[in-house]
Amino acid sequence: MLFALDAATNQSGEKTPDGTAADDESDAYWGRVAQLAFEGLSLGLIIALGAVGLSLIFGTTGLTNFAHGELLAIGAFIAFFLNTTLGLHLLIAAPLAVLIAAAFGYGQDWLFWGQLRKRKTGLVSMMIISIGVALFLRYLLLFLFGGSSQSYAQYTAQEGIQIGPISATPKSLVIIAIDVVVLVAVGLALVYTRIGKATRAVADNPALAASSGINVDRVIRIVWAGGTAIAALAGILLGLSQTVNYQMGLQVLLLMFAGVTLGGLGTAFGALVGSLVVGVFIQVSTLWIPPETKNVGALAVLIIVLLFRPQGILGRRERIG
Repeated sequence: MLFALDAATNQSGEKTPDGTAADDESDAYWGRVAQLAFEGLSLGLIIALGAVGLSLIFGTTGLTNFAHGELLAIGAFIAFFLNTTLGLHLLIAAPLAVLIAAAFGYGQDWLFWGQLRKRKTGLVSMMIISIGVALFLRYLLLFLFGGSSQSYAQYTAQEGIQIGPISATPKSLVIIAIDVVVLVAVGLALVYTRIGKATRAVADNPALAASSGINVDRVIRIVWAGGTAIAALAGILLGLSQTVNYQMGLQVLLLMFAGVTLGGLGTAFGALVGSLVVGVFIQVSTLWIPPETKNVGALAVLIIVLLFRPQGILGRRERIG
């Protein structure tokens, strides 16, 4: 009789102990998915900051710059030096580091890349040179700051805030807000400002832009300055969310290239979309693969998408021949 009552109770829809455990396990699983998606969004926005600059430089010059990852690391280490050695608060050190990085980017093109363009150096040769520049800058940072991971003086350890199933620190929310504001500002600048329209004209057809009265070299140098500044900001935010290390540029370079190629080479908006896809995918993929191999997911999604859409998500088809 008691067994019959228990069976009737179960059939009426009340949860058994086994059912409760299954529901708790399901809730924990989807909570984990939400947490990883949030972390992927945060990482994807940081990757997008670096990838936008990389895409703009490629779009205006045709250069595949393998040293772009080191521009992130340089920004992070300039801010680290100003913050820990000179004693400036990070809120002051970070903007100063971005300005210094912008000057470095402008001077880099003026003194180096611009001279190579004037000498009609081929793009393949310049790409190989960029690998050498990347190695030089990476080991220069190793020589100056050492190989251990470093942290900024402020905002290192913070308690998490629970937002539904997601746990987020205050600095992670601020990082996302900064990413969104800067990316929106860059997008608006490209669409509505004079230098933005000139940049898009040079990216579409440099010869036609020059014949229209646009100073192509000046536009390229401004793009280098802006792209380096944005990359430096991405490096600072990455160092704030993780740590500052001389290899941080190398570690994120593959993800930036995956985002740029996935979104469409030479398109800033495509770099944004591609980077978000890459960031979310590699974080969520740790549900099924070891975290140490999660960057392989970036290559997997890149290959899959390009098999069906070779020009990328927002890229344009080009006629060959």
